[in-house]
Amino acid sequence: MKTIDKTKPVMITGATGYLAGRIVETLLDEGLTVHAPVRQPDNQEKLKYLNAIAEKAPGSIQYFKADLLDEGSYDEAMRGCELVYHTASPFINSVKDPQKELVDPALKGTRNVLGSVNRTESVKRVVLTSSCAAIVGDTIDLLELPNGTATEETWNTTSTLKHVPYSYSKTVAEREAWKICETQDRWDLVVINPTFILGPGISPVSTSESFNIMKQLGDGTMKMGAPGFEIGVVDVRDVATAQFKAGFTPEAKGRHIITAESKNVLQMAEILRNHFGDAYPFPKRELPKFMVWLVAPTIGMERKMVWRNFGYPWKVDNSKSKRELGMTYNPPEAFIIDFFQQLVDNNIFDKN
Repeated sequence: MKTIDKTKPVMITGATGYLAGRIVETLLDEGLTVHAPVRQPDNQEKLKYLNAIAEKAPGSIQYFKADLLDEGSYDEAMRGCELVYHTASPFINSVKDPQKELVDPALKGTRNVLGSVNRTESVKRVVLTSSCAAIVGDTIDLLELPNGTATEETWNTTSTLKHVPYSYSKTVAEREAWKICETQDRWDLVVINPTFILGPGISPVSTSESFNIMKQLGDGTMKMGAPGFEIGVVDVRDVATAQFKAGFTPEAKGRHIITAESKNVLQMAEILRNHFGDAYPFPKRELPKFMVWLVAPTIGMERKMVWRNFGYPWKVDNSKSKRELGMTYNPPEAFIIDFFQQLVDNNIFDKN
């Protein structure tokens, strides 16, 4: 049981990322000092959204130069910190070299950050951003579980470098974190396993897959129909709250599934149509699974992924997060509309 001193700085990796931006906002609003190691600490354009938050908040932010794959580069930023958040890991589905683009940053990055933790005597707790992708590989896997529902005891055993490599990268990185944690007893590890994160970020644009999906719902990409894919969804602001509570709740331990509820892509489109009407070409029907399977290779999708994930119910148990972190969740209707509105406000859609 670790009690974290709020007068000490807190370090967060990947501070310029979609989720991390909201975590930094939460920490700053609580009056904390945030150490943010980034690749280009002098790039004011890249840091402008974080700086804008810091200007209005009681807390403060300090930047340091570091890189996920540069061993030891986090040592300076971590000095004096009792709490470390490790969020940095790429979330992209379309990759040419999954080892280089996904697995190396996730796995080697985790080793690098935790190597610095082991060298930094002040650190008491690490909060790792993993994913439900490290819990469930393919939706069809849920059929083998009691009540067809995954819990924190479940591990992804079906993803590989060639099959859903993003999920594989999150799984090997989290397993490595637990392995490293077990070799010592000075710091403890608390893991956050969110489902698909949606909702407005501190920046209007992002390379996160979340922005891509929301954009495709409204730009006509899916006007012929939505893929029959169901997934848990959660507000990015709720995930940031869960991260904060994981850091500062002394009793917090282990993994935590963070999700509001499950939705398929067509249900997300219907939420948007109910609010925005027909101002955007939202899909109105679900594509037959065989059709998606047929065209999958032409749209950069793996046929095995379609076969093992489309048309199956997605069920995970979020009761531990409610019980141990005191989480309550915003309804999808609220954060999906907020997210799309952010894209509209920033002229992401060209309706001409």
